[in-house]
Amino acid sequence: MSVTTALLIAGALVVLTAVAGIALRAQDGRTRTGGGVLVRADDLPGGLPASAALVQFSTELCARCPQVRRLLGEIAGNRSIPHLEVDLTTRSDLATRYHVLQTPTTILIDASGRVVSRWGGVPDRRSIDEAVSALVGAPSAPLQNQEQS
Repeated sequence: MSVTTALLIAGALVVLTAVAGIALRAQDGRTRTGGGVLVRADDLPGGLPASAALVQFSTELCARCPQVRRLLGEIAGNRSIPHLEVDLTTRSDLATRYHVLQTPTTILIDASGRVVSRWGGVPDRRSIDEAVSALVGAPSAPLQNQEQS
């Protein structure tokens, strides 16, 4: 093999790797449909929710999971729905059952356990808000302190 051929092959591999990386990065955090998957009550801490819940699949060594935990906790608190976290380190069977290929993975479920939406990686706040609004309605207006004169 000549040096020119070897350099062309190496260059092509670099370009293909870069394109694949960009494509995977573009998919990170995007909203996907639930695909008709039903979550079992015994797979969740506390069972199925009364109306909806944000479920985060994470692991002990996940670097991005604390960021997503804070985001989901804030959104869930504003919407009065539970934020449940499932540690796949101790429940690796759930990764297979719910097709979790990366952590964090977030799913929005309704009261029957049906997965309405899912996000792989760090989700966008707006997309979560829109999905939760579509399921449970608009958030209640925040209380404002008003001074009386």
